[in-house]
Amino acid sequence: MKKLLFLFLLFGLFANGQNSVSKELTYNEFIGYVKKFHPLVKNANLEINKAQANLMIARGGFDPKIEVDFTKKQFKNKDYYSILNSSFKIPTWYGIDIKAGFDNSEGIYLNPENTIPNQGLTSLGITVPLGQGLLINQRMADVRKAKIQMQLSQSERKLQAIAILYDASIAYFNWKKTFNEFQLYEEYTSNAQIRFKGIQTLIQQGDKSAIDSVEAGIIVKNRLLSAEDSRLKRTKAKLELSNFLWLENNIPLELSDEIIPEVLLELSIQETLKTNELLNNDFSISNHPKINALQNKIDILNVERKLKANMLLPKIDIGYSYLSEPSYFDNYQFKDYKIGLDFYFPLFLRKERGNLKLAKYKVQETKYVLDFEKVQLQNKINAQKIEIKSFLKQIEIAKSLAEDNSTMLKSEERLFLFGESSLFLINTRENNLVSAKLSQIALENRFFVSNSELFKIIANPD
Repeated sequence: MKKLLFLFLLFGLFANGQNSVSKELTYNEFIGYVKKFHPLVKNANLEINKAQANLMIARGGFDPKIEVDFTKKQFKNKDYYSILNSSFKIPTWYGIDIKAGFDNSEGIYLNPENTIPNQGLTSLGITVPLGQGLLINQRMADVRKAKIQMQLSQSERKLQAIAILYDASIAYFNWKKTFNEFQLYEEYTSNAQIRFKGIQTLIQQGDKSAIDSVEAGIIVKNRLLSAEDSRLKRTKAKLELSNFLWLENNIPLELSDEIIPEVLLELSIQETLKTNELLNNDFSISNHPKINALQNKIDILNVERKLKANMLLPKIDIGYSYLSEPSYFDNYQFKDYKIGLDFYFPLFLRKERGNLKLAKYKVQETKYVLDFEKVQLQNKINAQKIEIKSFLKQIEIAKSLAEDNSTMLKSEERLFLFGESSLFLINTRENNLVSAKLSQIALENRFFVSNSELFKIIANPD
């Protein structure tokens, strides 16, 4: 009968349970789906489109403009006046505006100021800012900032995309962890049930006392309880993972029970995340998206600072327009013209000087953040590289520990076969083995997470 029980034990140890045909969803495939179809990754790509739209808006400040103003008054069969003012204006880069116009007016009650030749009056003129607005003005600043924003949006897109990929990776690793734990509990639940049946057989033959059946039953119930809790965790992890699986046209996808995580993920994860090269090579943070984003923000603030500094200059706009009747436009007579001068200058400039100081403080504040971020990023990368190497060592130790516990369990079973051990010791050895394997699964999960954190720090989702 003891030999029969030993066969039960051996069968329990090596039974892996014949599963239905399963298909692996590899981590590389999963990340590929997230990159291509996840709505929030697509949303991150919209940052570039929005920046392009903002650049178009800024360039609109230099669009040529046609203006027509027509006014006519008629009262009691009398034409009081009819006034037409039309113009074509071309804004240029350095604040200079070129303007061509045509005016025509008539009427018995026309304001003398609006009296012009019967054929109308044409004009061609230019307006030049001599103080504020010559070297930099609002529309120039808007275009410069919009161009820098294009570069900033590239960095922000990467940072947003990497955050989604990191969350997706954590969900995948958690799914794999709970899946492996469930498989482990199922295996040792099956072992406990087989052992329980073997003990019952020995009790019926009179080779064991009835109390051994109670002890074997306790371990079965504990295994069933752990397996059911593990099943719940696996189901929740699978549903959480489904949040990141989408198809074209924003169709959500849910994993079927036949899909399993990548079995040998520890062999491929560093290749997928490109973290294997970093463990032995230094990483330059000069092109890091967060560093580039901060530098772009400083560039935008510097444009704003220059604009505020330009406000300290007096506002002097001088304009000249050559006037002519349409039929005489080919015969230039420079004695017919219209000139204008606009001058504006606050005496104390308190508002302008205050705005300039605030602009300078914002630039300096962002530079402080940039300096801190450079040091922090470098330290994070170094710390993460050390952590990954440490986990590799810990995993090897955990594997060795699990193998040793497995050897001790087999040895205890042989002693039990010869009547020199007890079911209590076998259960204790098996509990130690389960704990060692759970620890190995947890360490592997921490190793996966550590690689994904390094991937997140580097922030290169492409």
